[in-house]
Amino acid sequence: MAISFFDLFKVGIGPSSSHTVGPMVAANQFVHQLEDLHLLDKTSRVKVDLYGSLGATGKGHGTGSAVLMGLEGEMPESIDPAPVTDRVRGIQETAQLNLLGKHSIVMQVDSDLIYHKIDRLEFHANGMTLQAFDDDFECLHSATFYSVGGGFIVKEDEQGNVALVEDTTPLPHTFHDAKTLLSICKQESKSIAEIMMENEQTWCSTDAIKAGILNIWAVMQGCVQMGMRQEGILPGGLKVKRRAASLYRDLSSKSSMELITPALGAMDWVNLYALAVNEENAAGGRVVTAPTNGAAGIIPAVLHYYFEFCPNATEQGVIDFFLTATAIGVLFKENASISGAEVGCQGEVGSACSMAAAGLAAALGGTPEQIENAAEIGMEHNLGLTCDPIGGLVQVPCIERNAMAAMKAINSASMALRGNGTHHVSLDKVIATMRATGRDMNEKYKETSRGGLAVNVIEC
Repeated sequence: MAISFFDLFKVGIGPSSSHTVGPMVAANQFVHQLEDLHLLDKTSRVKVDLYGSLGATGKGHGTGSAVLMGLEGEMPESIDPAPVTDRVRGIQETAQLNLLGKHSIVMQVDSDLIYHKIDRLEFHANGMTLQAFDDDFECLHSATFYSVGGGFIVKEDEQGNVALVEDTTPLPHTFHDAKTLLSICKQESKSIAEIMMENEQTWCSTDAIKAGILNIWAVMQGCVQMGMRQEGILPGGLKVKRRAASLYRDLSSKSSMELITPALGAMDWVNLYALAVNEENAAGGRVVTAPTNGAAGIIPAVLHYYFEFCPNATEQGVIDFFLTATAIGVLFKENASISGAEVGCQGEVGSACSMAAAGLAAALGGTPEQIENAAEIGMEHNLGLTCDPIGGLVQVPCIERNAMAAMKAINSASMALRGNGTHHVSLDKVIATMRATGRDMNEKYKETSRGGLAVNVIEC
């Protein structure tokens, strides 16, 4: 499978890439299918069934709103998140929805958008089926999609089979494990970032790649800035207070806390960067999947650390960071999973921590072996991390967890750079272990809100 930087890092809206970005894309594809089949004008009703994790935590994760916006023709990278709440309220109050923004149908949200909290489809925990009906309630078209993490979706065919449509573009450097990647780097006498850049050039020019990477970095910076300005209570009913703005004021004015712990000043800022992003994500704001929305704050926080606290930080360092992080993300995507509903939060926060550790090590001049070591450390100490969001919301423990993982990524890079790249557990072994741990993990700890903190903390 050929996976690009632009596959892993996508602009979207919160609070969840698997529950928001993927379902919006799926709904958009479904309504375009109706148009291609000349069925759009004949459609008078659409029914959506959400299964598995989408059904169990979809309400708290904004899945319903994402589906409605997708049916109206919106896409995650271009939608304006500000009016979404009002638009959804309008659909609920009028029971009218405009397919692709041009064909009005009846949409009774309470009865046409069903959350199946227990049932799940066989292929993946994040399954959804959409059906279009005519005036006589005869089914015109039906399609089943799976949101497999990070905004990626796959579709079930008419025989009920799921065929992963892989990008088979031949790459100059093909690798499916870290061992092969390190071997290529040694043979070519090139860095991981250089290897990835040459692969990316298969799809577009060097200038376009750099511009695209820097655009993603700009969106991340904008998300941090937005998060540091917003105050109030996050939506959803838990009454979680946004902290980034007050923390920013404290740090900017050299607060007493900073004076008490001067050696930890950088850590306070890293915490701020991660909190700002994930509060924006929890509020349904614009974020970048990195590689998922639930873990969207880790890479931006570590990149801000690099740019603000590391001497001689450069734009090229940022590019090397992203390209190297992509290489590690590809390994997790191909050999395990980045879906919390599939392997728990180790697949989201753990993968992001590993990617960020590798990226920082690369930006600071680490060798391929040191970078692989940093990635391994970052994942090894996230093994077994469960996904048990309280109230089905991407808030507790998700927001703080990103801050903790960002610091863990920085420490992982620091430890690896102090060594020569030699270590006992390889990245390939830890990825295999993560996959096996996810397979053995009880289903209630995989983004269902039926275990862990979700059942041991009162929602109030």
